[in-house]
Amino acid sequence: MGKTAVALAIGLVVFICAAWQSPPASQANGKTSPTFYKDVLPILQDHCQVCHRPGEVAPMPLVTYEETRPWAPAIAHAVGMKMMPPWFADARYGRFANDSSLTDHQIETITAWAAGGAPAGESKDAPLPRKWSEGWNIPQPDLVVKMPKPVEIPAHGEVEYTYEIVPTHFAEDRWVQMSEFRPGSAAHVHHAVVYIRPPDSEWLRHAPVGEPFTASTLTDPAERRQAHETTSDLLLVYAPGSAPDQWPDGMAKFVPAGSDLVFQMHYTTNGTAAQDQTSIGLVFAKTPPKQRVITLQLNQHALIIPPGADDFRVEVQGSLPNDATLLSFFPHMHLRGKRFEYDIVHDDGSVEVLLRVNYHFHWQLSYKLAEPRLLKAGTKLRAIAWYDNSKNNPHNPDPTKTVTWGDQTSDEMMVGFFDVAIPARMDKWKFFERKPSASASRPN
Repeated sequence: MGKTAVALAIGLVVFICAAWQSPPASQANGKTSPTFYKDVLPILQDHCQVCHRPGEVAPMPLVTYEETRPWAPAIAHAVGMKMMPPWFADARYGRFANDSSLTDHQIETITAWAAGGAPAGESKDAPLPRKWSEGWNIPQPDLVVKMPKPVEIPAHGEVEYTYEIVPTHFAEDRWVQMSEFRPGSAAHVHHAVVYIRPPDSEWLRHAPVGEPFTASTLTDPAERRQAHETTSDLLLVYAPGSAPDQWPDGMAKFVPAGSDLVFQMHYTTNGTAAQDQTSIGLVFAKTPPKQRVITLQLNQHALIIPPGADDFRVEVQGSLPNDATLLSFFPHMHLRGKRFEYDIVHDDGSVEVLLRVNYHFHWQLSYKLAEPRLLKAGTKLRAIAWYDNSKNNPHNPDPTKTVTWGDQTSDEMMVGFFDVAIPARMDKWKFFERKPSASASRPN
């Protein structure tokens, strides 16, 4: 039902519900209570076990009846409040392939099961167990790339963005169809980006390879500035709650032969010192794809959020320089984030909302379109973010502060990542060669 940070919420729910003694199994309104094996287990398999199984990030497995039964009241409360599974897209806009939310009928089923005493039912009614790749939510990776050296994370204070460059040693170009980020210390990883640095790139070329470093430890002033500025392709973006990248057949991300992967890690402290040695798993396309996936972004670095503002709006627009197929979205803000929206602004001034998210800092989800959408060159895309910098925001570290762009969670960001597919042999620079008729600012 969810991943690390807001999995804490279910612990709170358990505390709230601890005094609730489940009633005995009975019939209500002439209807037999749902049972675990026949009615509840299929829901858990489809919506919860991705995280609630042994070895995964959720605090308790929900695979067997014996594991699930003690949590029945808490599960019923969490799904009834729509706290679990985590899903924050406004249902009025768009359809998404990874929509993990439960239907009203599924919520009623779990609630009635718990209220009826959480009966097991007949084990013969159980669906076949889900088959999971051990340690992964993608098929068993063809290659696992691990940061060579662990990063020491202090118990307190702010941690500068930490980098680690890992050579791939690829002798030939590779196409990555699936990838998954596995943090070594999930409780400390605020977010991370894995960049593809091709062999001809000068980005961070004098930085150490195979060991952690920060911008401030670099001796070259130009490279200290470059650490936060790159045009390199993104292989993978991660934040708590984000799903692995799994592209349809015929689509993949491109990693040139001889490339390095650059891990950019943002750690936060929580009172306990730790080590992190993150890995990513890669599944290669079995045949060369027809389309290349690239990750673009609409961002606004010039945001200035006044003290006490409870619904502050920040907007950025851009237009596509060439045709592209829109695949997915990944909005990113910090503790004052409230809502995030992606739109198409049509030539007649009308606005089509593609996604509106009631933002949750601890669950930065990706939203994958159920039907990829072809966007023509010149399509105007807009991202809007709203922030709550007031005392009513329980996550706000300081409502008296004027907030600007910055790396730390006490600062803010406004980044609307989105994935598009373009012809396989078109590189990012070629994609940005704008046709004469496609004017206006471009996404990054």
